[in-house]
Amino acid sequence: MSKRVDLLNGSIISPLIRLALPIMGTSLIQMAYNMIDMIWIGRIGAGAVAAVGAAGMFMWLSGGLMILARMGGQVYTAQNLGAGNLEEAGKYAQGSLQLGVLFSLAYTIVMIAFCKPLIGFFNLNSPSVVQDAEAYLWLVSLGTIPSFLNQIFTALITTTGNSRTPFIVMAVGLVFNMVLDPLLIFGLGPIPAMGVAGAAIATTLAQVIVTVLFFLYIRRDDHLFAHVKWFQKPDWACYGAILKLGIPSAAQNCVFPLISMVIARVIAGWGDDAVAVQKVGSQIESISWMTADGFSVAVNSFVAQNFGAGNFQRARKGYRVSMGAITVWGLFTSILLMTAGGFIFQIFIPDPAILPMGISYLTILGICQMFMCWESVTSGAFSGFGHTLTPSLVSIVFTAARIPGAILLSATPLGLDGIWWSITLSSVCKGLLLVTLFFFFLKHLSRKSANHPAQQRKR
Repeated sequence: MSKRVDLLNGSIISPLIRLALPIMGTSLIQMAYNMIDMIWIGRIGAGAVAAVGAAGMFMWLSGGLMILARMGGQVYTAQNLGAGNLEEAGKYAQGSLQLGVLFSLAYTIVMIAFCKPLIGFFNLNSPSVVQDAEAYLWLVSLGTIPSFLNQIFTALITTTGNSRTPFIVMAVGLVFNMVLDPLLIFGLGPIPAMGVAGAAIATTLAQVIVTVLFFLYIRRDDHLFAHVKWFQKPDWACYGAILKLGIPSAAQNCVFPLISMVIARVIAGWGDDAVAVQKVGSQIESISWMTADGFSVAVNSFVAQNFGAGNFQRARKGYRVSMGAITVWGLFTSILLMTAGGFIFQIFIPDPAILPMGISYLTILGICQMFMCWESVTSGAFSGFGHTLTPSLVSIVFTAARIPGAILLSATPLGLDGIWWSITLSSVCKGLLLVTLFFFFLKHLSRKSANHPAQQRKR
Protein backbone atom coordinates (compact mmCIF):
# COMPACT_ATOMS: atom_id res chain seq x y z
CA MET A 1 0.00 0.00 0.00
CA SER A 2 1.30 3.45 -0.95
CA LYS A 3 2.50 5.64 1.90
CA ARG A 4 1.27 8.75 0.04
CA VAL A 5 -2.16 10.16 0.82
CA ASP A 6 -4.24 11.52 -2.08
CA LEU A 7 -5.05 15.09 -1.00
CA LEU A 8 -6.85 16.09 -4.20
CA ASN A 9 -9.74 13.64 -4.39
CA GLY A 10 -12.41 12.01 -2.21
CA SER A 11 -13.47 13.08 1.25
CA ILE A 12 -11.66 15.85 3.07
CA ILE A 13 -11.52 14.71 6.67
CA SER A 14 -10.13 11.23 6.02
CA PRO A 15 -7.00 12.18 3.98
CA LEU A 16 -6.42 15.23 6.17
CA ILE A 17 -6.44 13.17 9.36
CA ARG A 18 -4.34 10.41 7.74
CA LEU A 19 -1.79 13.03 6.78
CA ALA A 20 -2.00 15.03 10.01
CA LEU A 21 -1.74 12.24 12.60
CA PRO A 22 1.80 11.12 11.66
CA ILE A 23 2.86 14.78 11.40
CA MET A 24 1.49 15.45 14.86
CA GLY A 25 3.30 12.35 16.05
CA THR A 26 6.49 13.65 14.44
CA SER A 27 6.05 17.00 16.19
CA LEU A 28 5.53 15.26 19.52
CA ILE A 29 8.69 13.24 18.89
CA GLN A 30 10.63 16.44 18.21
CA MET A 31 9.20 17.84 21.44
CA ALA A 32 10.17 14.64 23.22
CA TYR A 33 13.84 15.17 22.28
CA ASN A 34 13.91 18.31 24.41
CA MET A 35 11.67 16.87 27.11
CA ILE A 36 13.88 13.84 27.60
CA ASP A 37 16.89 16.14 27.87
CA MET A 38 15.05 18.19 30.49
CA ILE A 39 13.96 15.15 32.49
CA TRP A 40 17.51 13.82 32.77
CA ILE A 41 19.17 17.21 33.16
CA GLY A 42 16.65 18.13 35.83
CA ARG A 43 18.16 15.31 37.92
CA ILE A 44 21.44 17.27 37.92
CA GLY A 45 19.77 20.42 39.24
CA ALA A 46 17.98 23.65 38.34
CA GLY A 47 21.31 25.23 37.38
CA ALA A 48 21.88 22.65 34.67
CA VAL A 49 18.34 23.25 33.34
CA ALA A 50 19.00 27.00 33.23
CA ALA A 51 22.24 26.38 31.29
CA VAL A 52 20.51 24.25 28.66
CA GLY A 53 17.63 26.72 28.51
CA ALA A 54 19.92 29.65 27.78
CA ALA A 55 21.96 27.82 25.15
CA GLY A 56 18.85 26.31 23.64
CA MET A 57 17.53 29.79 22.83
CA PHE A 58 20.15 30.08 20.09
CA MET A 59 19.18 26.75 18.56
CA TRP A 60 15.60 27.97 18.63
CA LEU A 61 16.79 31.11 16.84
CA SER A 62 18.35 28.95 14.12
CA GLY A 63 14.83 27.84 13.20
CA GLY A 64 14.32 31.19 11.48
CA LEU A 65 17.07 30.44 8.97
CA MET A 66 15.72 26.93 8.51
CA ILE A 67 12.24 28.35 7.79
CA LEU A 68 13.80 30.73 5.24
CA ALA A 69 15.02 27.73 3.27
CA ARG A 70 12.04 25.46 3.99
CA MET A 71 8.85 27.50 3.66
CA GLY A 72 9.10 28.60 0.05
CA GLY A 73 10.40 25.22 -1.09
CA GLN A 74 7.61 23.44 0.77
CA VAL A 75 4.80 25.61 -0.65
CA TYR A 76 6.04 25.76 -4.25
CA THR A 77 6.82 22.04 -4.25
CA ALA A 78 3.29 21.23 -3.05
CA GLN A 79 1.63 23.59 -5.52
CA ASN A 80 3.56 22.09 -8.43
CA LEU A 81 2.79 18.57 -7.27
CA GLY A 82 -0.89 19.53 -7.22
CA ALA A 83 -0.58 20.89 -10.75
CA GLY A 84 1.13 17.66 -11.88
CA ASN A 85 4.47 19.33 -12.68
CA LEU A 86 7.07 17.00 -11.13
CA GLU A 87 10.09 18.66 -12.76
CA GLU A 88 9.24 22.05 -11.27
CA ALA A 89 8.44 20.45 -7.92
CA GLY A 90 11.85 18.77 -7.92
CA LYS A 91 13.55 22.05 -8.76
CA TYR A 92 12.04 23.82 -5.75
CA ALA A 93 12.79 20.88 -3.44
CA GLN A 94 16.40 20.97 -4.65
CA GLY A 95 16.67 24.72 -4.04
CA SER A 96 15.25 24.36 -0.54
CA LEU A 97 17.77 21.68 0.41
CA GLN A 98 20.73 23.56 -1.06
CA LEU A 99 19.79 26.73 0.82
CA GLY A 100 19.33 24.70 3.99
CA VAL A 101 22.89 23.36 3.80
CA LEU A 102 24.30 26.84 3.11
CA PHE A 103 22.43 28.56 5.95
CA SER A 104 23.08 25.84 8.52
CA LEU A 105 26.81 25.83 7.77
CA ALA A 106 27.00 29.60 8.25
CA TYR A 107 25.04 29.41 11.50
CA THR A 108 27.27 26.65 12.88
CA ILE A 109 30.37 28.76 12.28
CA VAL A 110 28.85 31.81 14.02
CA MET A 111 27.69 29.84 17.07
CA ILE A 112 31.06 28.20 17.60
CA ALA A 113 33.06 31.40 17.00
CA PHE A 114 30.95 33.59 19.33
CA CYS A 115 29.88 31.07 21.94
CA LYS A 116 31.11 32.98 25.01
CA PRO A 117 29.64 36.43 24.29
CA LEU A 118 26.34 34.88 23.19
CA ILE A 119 25.90 33.07 26.51
CA GLY A 120 27.12 36.17 28.33
CA PHE A 121 24.04 38.04 27.07
CA PHE A 122 21.82 36.28 29.62
CA ASN A 123 23.73 37.50 32.70
CA LEU A 124 23.47 34.08 34.34
CA ASN A 125 24.42 34.23 38.01
CA SER A 126 26.52 31.11 38.58
CA PRO A 127 29.92 30.56 36.87
CA SER A 128 29.23 26.82 36.66
CA VAL A 129 25.92 27.48 34.89
CA VAL A 130 27.70 29.76 32.42
CA GLN A 131 30.34 27.10 31.74
CA ASP A 132 27.70 24.44 31.17
CA ALA A 133 25.73 26.71 28.83
CA GLU A 134 28.83 27.44 26.74
CA ALA A 135 29.69 23.75 26.46
CA TYR A 136 26.12 22.82 25.51
CA LEU A 137 25.88 25.54 22.82
CA TRP A 138 29.25 24.62 21.28
CA LEU A 139 28.45 20.92 21.04
CA VAL A 140 24.81 21.13 19.98
CA SER A 141 25.77 23.62 17.23
CA LEU A 142 27.61 20.78 15.50
CA GLY A 143 24.22 19.23 14.83
CA THR A 144 22.80 22.30 13.05
CA ILE A 145 23.33 20.97 9.51
CA PRO A 146 21.60 17.60 10.08
CA SER A 147 18.88 19.37 12.09
CA PHE A 148 18.12 21.75 9.19
CA LEU A 149 18.11 18.92 6.67
CA ASN A 150 15.80 16.81 8.83
CA GLN A 151 13.22 19.58 9.05
CA ILE A 152 13.35 20.27 5.31
CA PHE A 153 13.18 16.56 4.43
CA THR A 154 10.17 16.19 6.72
CA ALA A 155 8.35 19.10 5.05
CA LEU A 156 9.16 18.02 1.48
CA ILE A 157 8.23 14.38 1.99
CA THR A 158 4.99 15.50 3.64
CA THR A 159 4.08 17.65 0.60
CA THR A 160 3.92 14.43 -1.43
CA GLY A 161 1.21 13.15 0.92
CA ASN A 162 3.59 10.86 2.81
CA SER A 163 3.77 11.74 6.49
CA ARG A 164 4.39 8.19 7.73
CA THR A 165 8.04 8.02 6.68
CA PRO A 166 9.13 11.18 8.58
CA PHE A 167 7.27 9.89 11.64
CA ILE A 168 9.04 6.52 11.54
CA VAL A 169 12.46 8.08 10.92
CA MET A 170 12.05 10.61 13.73
CA ALA A 171 10.84 7.87 16.07
CA VAL A 172 14.04 5.91 15.44
CA GLY A 173 16.06 9.04 16.25
CA LEU A 174 14.11 9.50 19.48
CA VAL A 175 14.90 5.95 20.58
CA PHE A 176 18.60 6.60 20.06
CA ASN A 177 18.31 9.86 22.01
CA MET A 178 16.51 8.10 24.87
CA VAL A 179 19.32 5.58 25.14
CA LEU A 180 22.20 8.02 24.69
CA ASP A 181 20.94 10.72 27.08
CA PRO A 182 21.30 8.91 30.44
CA LEU A 183 24.33 7.02 29.15
CA LEU A 184 26.30 10.17 28.30
CA ILE A 185 24.90 12.45 31.03
CA PHE A 186 25.57 10.09 33.96
CA GLY A 187 28.08 7.68 32.42
CA LEU A 188 28.31 3.91 32.59
CA GLY A 189 31.38 1.68 32.89
CA PRO A 190 34.16 3.12 30.71
CA ILE A 191 31.90 5.97 29.54
CA PRO A 192 32.49 9.00 31.80
CA ALA A 193 29.67 11.18 33.15
CA MET A 194 29.56 14.26 30.92
CA GLY A 195 26.60 16.10 32.44
CA VAL A 196 25.15 18.86 30.27
CA ALA A 197 27.75 18.22 27.54
CA GLY A 198 26.55 14.61 27.34
CA ALA A 199 23.00 15.78 26.62
CA ALA A 200 24.28 17.93 23.74
CA ILE A 201 26.29 15.06 22.27
CA ALA A 202 23.31 12.70 22.53
CA THR A 203 21.04 15.15 20.72
CA THR A 204 23.59 15.78 17.95
CA LEU A 205 24.24 12.07 17.35
CA ALA A 206 20.49 11.37 17.19
CA GLN A 207 20.06 14.12 14.58
CA VAL A 208 22.86 12.64 12.46
CA ILE A 209 21.22 9.19 12.58
CA VAL A 210 17.92 10.69 11.41
CA THR A 211 19.66 12.43 8.49
CA VAL A 212 21.26 9.17 7.37
CA LEU A 213 17.87 7.44 7.41
CA PHE A 214 16.31 10.23 5.33
CA PHE A 215 19.08 9.90 2.73
CA LEU A 216 18.44 6.17 2.53
CA TYR A 217 14.76 6.92 1.84
CA ILE A 218 15.29 9.55 -0.86
CA ARG A 219 17.75 7.30 -2.73
CA ARG A 220 14.88 4.88 -3.30
CA ASP A 221 12.16 7.47 -3.95
CA ASP A 222 10.82 7.43 -7.52
CA HIS A 223 8.45 10.38 -7.10
CA LEU A 224 9.65 13.83 -5.97
CA PHE A 225 13.30 13.15 -5.14
CA ALA A 226 13.89 11.42 -8.46
CA HIS A 227 13.78 14.96 -9.87
CA VAL A 228 16.14 16.48 -7.29
CA LYS A 229 19.71 16.99 -8.52
CA TRP A 230 21.85 17.84 -5.51
CA PHE A 231 24.96 19.03 -7.29
CA GLN A 232 23.38 20.95 -10.13
CA LYS A 233 24.46 24.59 -10.34
CA PRO A 234 22.30 27.01 -8.36
CA ASP A 235 19.05 28.15 -9.93
CA TRP A 236 19.00 31.79 -8.82
CA ALA A 237 15.41 32.39 -9.94
CA CYS A 238 14.31 29.43 -7.85
CA TYR A 239 16.35 30.67 -4.87
CA GLY A 240 14.76 34.10 -5.23
CA ALA A 241 11.22 32.72 -5.24
CA ILE A 242 11.90 30.54 -2.20
CA LEU A 243 13.48 33.40 -0.27
CA LYS A 244 10.75 35.89 -1.20
CA LEU A 245 8.04 33.61 0.18
CA GLY A 246 10.14 32.52 3.15
CA ILE A 247 11.34 35.92 4.40
CA PRO A 248 8.16 36.88 6.35
CA SER A 249 7.98 33.49 8.08
CA ALA A 250 11.73 33.51 8.72
CA ALA A 251 11.54 37.00 10.22
CA GLN A 252 8.72 35.81 12.48
CA ASN A 253 10.69 32.76 13.60
CA CYS A 254 13.83 34.82 14.22
CA VAL A 255 12.07 37.62 16.09
CA PHE A 256 10.21 35.20 18.36
CA PRO A 257 13.31 33.68 20.01
CA LEU A 258 15.05 37.08 20.09
CA ILE A 259 12.11 38.48 22.03
CA SER A 260 12.14 35.40 24.24
CA MET A 261 15.82 36.01 24.95
CA VAL A 262 15.05 39.53 26.15
CA ILE A 263 12.24 38.19 28.33
CA ALA A 264 14.59 35.47 29.63
CA ARG A 265 16.96 38.21 30.69
CA VAL A 266 14.11 39.89 32.59
CA ILE A 267 13.23 36.53 34.17
CA ALA A 268 16.86 36.10 35.25
CA GLY A 269 16.29 38.99 37.65
CA TRP A 270 14.31 36.52 39.76
CA GLY A 271 17.25 34.09 39.80
CA ASP A 272 18.36 30.95 37.97
CA ASP A 273 15.42 29.00 39.41
CA ALA A 274 13.00 31.27 37.58
CA VAL A 275 14.91 30.69 34.32
CA ALA A 276 14.66 26.94 34.90
CA VAL A 277 10.89 27.21 35.55
CA GLN A 278 10.35 29.07 32.27
CA LYS A 279 12.45 26.55 30.35
CA VAL A 280 10.70 23.50 31.77
CA GLY A 281 7.27 25.14 31.62
CA SER A 282 7.67 25.99 27.95
CA GLN A 283 8.70 22.41 27.23
CA ILE A 284 5.59 21.09 28.96
CA GLU A 285 3.20 23.44 27.16
CA SER A 286 4.87 22.59 23.85
CA ILE A 287 2.64 19.50 23.86
CA SER A 288 0.02 21.97 22.62
CA TRP A 289 1.78 24.22 20.16
CA MET A 290 4.10 21.62 18.64
CA THR A 291 1.10 19.41 17.93
CA ALA A 292 -0.59 22.43 16.37
CA ASP A 293 2.55 23.09 14.32
CA GLY A 294 2.36 19.52 13.05
CA PHE A 295 -1.26 19.99 12.07
CA SER A 296 -0.24 23.29 10.46
CA VAL A 297 2.16 21.43 8.14
CA ALA A 298 -0.66 19.08 7.10
CA VAL A 299 -2.98 22.02 6.42
CA ASN A 300 -0.22 23.75 4.46
CA SER A 301 0.27 20.72 2.19
CA PHE A 302 -3.47 20.13 1.79
CA VAL A 303 -4.23 23.76 0.94
CA ALA A 304 -1.20 24.19 -1.33
CA GLN A 305 -1.89 21.04 -3.38
CA ASN A 306 -5.57 21.82 -3.83
CA PHE A 307 -4.95 25.48 -4.57
CA GLY A 308 -2.28 24.46 -7.09
CA ALA A 309 -4.86 22.17 -8.71
CA GLY A 310 -7.36 25.05 -8.82
CA ASN A 311 -9.74 23.58 -6.21
CA PHE A 312 -10.23 26.58 -3.94
CA GLN A 313 -13.39 25.29 -2.25
CA ARG A 314 -11.71 22.05 -1.20
CA ALA A 315 -8.74 23.97 0.19
CA ARG A 316 -11.07 26.18 2.24
CA LYS A 317 -13.02 23.22 3.62
CA GLY A 318 -9.75 21.56 4.63
CA TYR A 319 -8.94 24.57 6.80
CA ARG A 320 -12.35 24.47 8.48
CA VAL A 321 -12.04 20.78 9.31
CA SER A 322 -8.57 21.39 10.73
CA MET A 323 -9.74 24.25 12.92
CA GLY A 324 -12.45 22.07 14.43
CA ALA A 325 -9.98 19.34 15.30
CA ILE A 326 -7.30 21.65 16.71
CA THR A 327 -9.84 23.53 18.85
CA VAL A 328 -10.67 20.30 20.65
CA TRP A 329 -6.96 19.64 21.22
CA GLY A 330 -6.34 23.17 22.48
CA LEU A 331 -9.14 22.91 25.02
CA PHE A 332 -7.85 19.54 26.21
CA THR A 333 -4.32 20.85 26.80
CA SER A 334 -5.68 23.91 28.62
CA ILE A 335 -7.57 21.69 31.06
CA LEU A 336 -4.54 19.42 31.46
CA LEU A 337 -2.11 22.25 32.28
CA MET A 338 -4.50 24.03 34.62
CA THR A 339 -5.50 20.95 36.62
CA ALA A 340 -2.43 18.67 36.53
CA GLY A 341 0.40 21.19 36.09
CA GLY A 342 2.03 20.46 39.45
CA PHE A 343 2.15 16.72 38.88
CA ILE A 344 3.67 17.16 35.42
CA PHE A 345 6.20 19.77 36.53
CA GLN A 346 7.60 17.51 39.26
CA ILE A 347 8.56 14.96 36.62
CA PHE A 348 11.14 17.45 35.34
CA ILE A 349 12.33 19.21 38.50
CA PRO A 350 11.45 17.33 41.71
CA ASP A 351 12.23 20.31 43.93
CA PRO A 352 9.41 21.39 46.31
CA ALA A 353 10.88 24.90 46.61
CA ILE A 354 10.45 25.53 42.87
CA LEU A 355 7.11 23.75 42.43
CA PRO A 356 4.82 26.75 43.24
CA MET A 357 6.49 28.80 40.47
CA GLY A 358 6.02 25.93 38.03
CA ILE A 359 2.34 25.51 38.90
CA SER A 360 1.74 29.23 38.48
CA TYR A 361 3.42 29.26 35.06
CA LEU A 362 1.40 26.32 33.71
CA THR A 363 -1.91 27.60 35.12
CA ILE A 364 -1.53 31.03 33.51
CA LEU A 365 -0.22 29.68 30.19
CA GLY A 366 -2.98 27.07 30.15
CA ILE A 367 -5.50 29.84 29.42
CA CYS A 368 -4.10 30.60 25.95
CA GLN A 369 -3.47 27.13 24.52
CA MET A 370 -6.48 27.04 22.18
CA PHE A 371 -5.62 30.48 20.79
CA MET A 372 -2.02 29.39 20.19
CA CYS A 373 -3.37 26.41 18.23
CA TRP A 374 -5.61 28.68 16.16
CA GLU A 375 -2.64 30.89 15.31
CA SER A 376 -0.50 27.97 14.15
CA VAL A 377 -3.10 26.27 11.94
CA THR A 378 -4.27 29.55 10.40
CA SER A 379 -0.66 30.50 9.62
CA GLY A 380 -0.25 27.16 7.85
CA ALA A 381 -3.36 27.80 5.76
CA PHE A 382 -2.19 31.32 4.85
CA SER A 383 1.16 29.87 3.72
CA GLY A 384 -0.52 27.14 1.68
CA PHE A 385 -2.17 29.87 -0.38
CA GLY A 386 1.28 31.43 -0.85
CA HIS A 387 0.62 34.31 1.55
CA THR A 388 3.06 34.51 4.47
CA LEU A 389 3.17 38.26 5.19
CA THR A 390 -0.03 38.69 7.23
CA PRO A 391 0.56 35.91 9.80
CA SER A 392 4.18 36.99 10.17
CA LEU A 393 3.28 40.63 10.85
CA VAL A 394 0.60 39.68 13.39
CA SER A 395 3.01 37.37 15.18
CA ILE A 396 5.90 39.84 15.23
CA VAL A 397 3.82 42.79 16.50
CA PHE A 398 2.06 40.97 19.32
CA THR A 399 5.05 38.87 20.33
CA ALA A 400 7.14 42.06 20.56
CA ALA A 401 4.43 43.52 22.81
CA ARG A 402 5.41 40.89 25.38
CA ILE A 403 8.56 42.83 26.29
CA PRO A 404 6.90 46.04 27.54
CA GLY A 405 4.04 43.92 28.86
CA ALA A 406 6.43 41.75 30.89
CA ILE A 407 8.29 44.78 32.28
CA LEU A 408 5.09 46.64 33.24
CA LEU A 409 3.16 43.70 34.68
CA SER A 410 6.12 42.31 36.60
CA ALA A 411 6.46 45.70 38.32
CA THR A 412 2.98 45.24 39.80
CA PRO A 413 2.09 42.96 42.74
CA LEU A 414 1.92 40.15 40.16
CA GLY A 415 5.74 40.02 40.17
CA LEU A 416 7.09 37.08 38.18
CA ASP A 417 3.54 36.02 37.26
CA GLY A 418 3.20 39.30 35.35
CA ILE A 419 5.67 37.96 32.79
CA TRP A 420 3.58 34.83 32.30
CA TRP A 421 0.44 36.97 31.87
CA SER A 422 2.13 39.06 29.16
CA ILE A 423 2.78 35.87 27.18
CA THR A 424 -0.78 34.59 27.62
CA LEU A 425 -2.51 37.85 26.68
CA SER A 426 -0.41 38.29 23.53
CA SER A 427 -1.19 34.72 22.45
CA VAL A 428 -4.93 35.26 22.87
CA CYS A 429 -4.73 38.43 20.75
CA LYS A 430 -2.73 36.71 18.00
CA GLY A 431 -5.12 33.79 17.71
CA LEU A 432 -8.27 35.90 17.58
CA LEU A 433 -6.91 38.49 15.16
CA LEU A 434 -5.36 36.01 12.75
CA VAL A 435 -8.55 33.95 12.42
CA THR A 436 -10.50 37.15 11.75
CA LEU A 437 -8.03 38.31 9.09
CA PHE A 438 -8.08 34.89 7.44
CA PHE A 439 -11.87 35.08 7.14
CA PHE A 440 -11.54 38.33 5.14
CA PHE A 441 -8.63 36.86 3.14
CA LEU A 442 -10.81 33.93 2.06
CA LYS A 443 -13.61 36.27 1.01
CA HIS A 444 -11.15 38.22 -1.13
CA LEU A 445 -9.59 35.09 -2.57
CA SER A 446 -12.95 33.52 -3.45
CA ARG A 447 -13.60 36.43 -5.81
CA LYS A 448 -10.27 35.83 -7.52
CA SER A 449 -10.42 32.03 -7.65
CA ALA A 450 -12.50 32.05 -10.82
CA ASN A 451 -9.50 33.57 -12.60
CA HIS A 452 -7.06 30.89 -11.33
CA PRO A 453 -5.18 29.31 -14.29
CA ALA A 454 -6.25 25.82 -13.30
CA GLN A 455 -9.87 26.92 -13.17
CA GLN A 456 -9.56 28.43 -16.64
CA ARG A 457 -8.15 25.16 -17.97
CA LYS A 458 -11.23 23.37 -16.66
CA ARG A 459 -13.55 25.58 -18.71
